[in-house]
Amino acid sequence: MKVICTEKSQILATSLARALKTTVVEVKYSRFPDGEQYLITGELDEQTIIVGSVVDNDALVQLILMVDACDSSENLLVVPYMGYARQDKRFLPGEPVSARAVAQVLSRGVSEIITVNIHEKEVLNYFGVPARNISLAPDIGDYIGALNLSNPLILAPDEGALVFAEEVASAGGWDFDHLEKTRLSGVEVKMAPKQLCAASRSVVIVDDIISTGGTIATASEMLYQQGAKDVFAACVHGVLTGGAFVRLIAAGVRDVICSDTLERANSKISAANRIALTLKMPDYNKKFR
Repeated sequence: MKVICTEKSQILATSLARALKTTVVEVKYSRFPDGEQYLITGELDEQTIIVGSVVDNDALVQLILMVDACDSSENLLVVPYMGYARQDKRFLPGEPVSARAVAQVLSRGVSEIITVNIHEKEVLNYFGVPARNISLAPDIGDYIGALNLSNPLILAPDEGALVFAEEVASAGGWDFDHLEKTRLSGVEVKMAPKQLCAASRSVVIVDDIISTGGTIATASEMLYQQGAKDVFAACVHGVLTGGAFVRLIAAGVRDVICSDTLERANSKISAANRIALTLKMPDYNKKFR
């Protein structure tokens, strides 16, 4: 069993191979004059773990080509970040269900799929092979614990992310809550924890994805006004589009903590150990252990 990866998931794949005590297959990438992608792999095993985050359209095409190059129905596909997963249903007539379209394409040529904190677990039903989602909430909790914060408060940005915040908080037995918006006027909105007080506490706002960072930046400024000692932001998938990192730091966020599902300079948590532990579980397919 070997690990192989696309260009955007090299660091995570290398860490996973180390955790599994195996090697990463070398891949050579190039393009044809018309821009089409080409790749050729090194020597493969009968069973291969393919690692590739769908971070953009090129990454998706590269992952499709890699699955085909591995050419075995016994391969396992790990999709640490799955772009298009947020369009999981049709909201307007004529729209594609993008999550379904991508899931069906990625199911061809593999026997099983692992995702990491996919935005909606219902997307797993769109895959044509058995699919399992794993959560890095415990890993984020462990990282927060190592910061040695005094009496931290774990906050979800909205009620929909409260379960994730609870998972993170359980690592240290910390308080958790979610932010609630209160409209004060036509243009003024207040954001504060729904039940708990942030005054004199270190607050960690957690979510599965940070994209533009707008909500967290606004919340950070208001939490400081409410007496918070300091504010951190932590997520699994650090998309960080449109200058999000700078926006968050400017709003007083002390640190933005992400995992390596999207490989960033601030990827301080690795999904590798959690994926490796999943593969070693007794109820998992024996050929990958």
